[in-house]
Amino acid sequence: MKAVSYSSYGGPDVLEVVDVPIPEPTGNQVRLAVRAAGVNPIDWKVRSGSMAEVMSVQFPKVPGSEVAGVVDAVGPSATGAVVGDEMFGWSDTGGYADYVLASVIVPKPRELSWTDAVTIPVAGEAADRGLRLLDLREGETLLVNGASGTVGTLAVQLARQRGVTVIGTASERHHDALRALDVVPTTYGDGLAQRVRELAPQGVDAVLDAGVGGLPAAIDLRGGTERIVTLSDGAAFELGITFSSGTSDDWSAEILRRLGSAAAAGALALPPAHTFALAGAADAHREGEKGGGRGKLVLTPVSTY
Repeated sequence: MKAVSYSSYGGPDVLEVVDVPIPEPTGNQVRLAVRAAGVNPIDWKVRSGSMAEVMSVQFPKVPGSEVAGVVDAVGPSATGAVVGDEMFGWSDTGGYADYVLASVIVPKPRELSWTDAVTIPVAGEAADRGLRLLDLREGETLLVNGASGTVGTLAVQLARQRGVTVIGTASERHHDALRALDVVPTTYGDGLAQRVRELAPQGVDAVLDAGVGGLPAAIDLRGGTERIVTLSDGAAFELGITFSSGTSDDWSAEILRRLGSAAAAGALALPPAHTFALAGAADAHREGEKGGGRGKLVLTPVSTY
């Protein structure tokens, strides 16, 4: 099968398409013929070597952790899936491939496209985790930094469903999209704290950071570091702010079912997908590293269908 792999840290050019053996499922794993694989910031951060001190990599490395596809084979103790089922979730093996092994997956709702489904696992889990850590209550006001990104798009909606007023930062070209989600938009950058105070004279009760560079303003607005959680900004370690990064221990079939059902019912809007062929993984990384875009980067392997 084809897979995208890299054998040393570096820029997007270290990614190459290689031939590797098709993996065999064991235990409760299933094998998926991949229809869509999510591309996430952690993928290019690990590839670049910037995470080397906190996350070891065994080369060659096939990146990617979220997939949607068709069950192609099942392990001897796998339950809840048979060959031909359409599923989505997390990959136990690298997601940038024609076939992957997976053990935390759920059925894909018929109403969702492959690219819709693969938008949910990583961003949905991160958004859900961040909001839980903030312990939001109805009537409170939340600032979401990076509100137009994939994580932010889901987080603002989940917060609104809890009866929370949401102020979200984004480039001005994305403000209409935030207003459509019942979010009060503002721009990020210099003067953020003052702009938020004008929008919320009563103050903000919590801050969820899904961007970079907004933590000093968050501290200013909160008068300290309490009830600020970042999912993305390493400056948190110097500032004494909670940094939350997901691991495989956080993978939850319940989250996949809940958010997948909400999206299928039209109760959770998903960001648009920007698709690339498997051979375009390096271009997808370049696009992601530029930042400022709105939407989900997705690889769509074609050799399996």
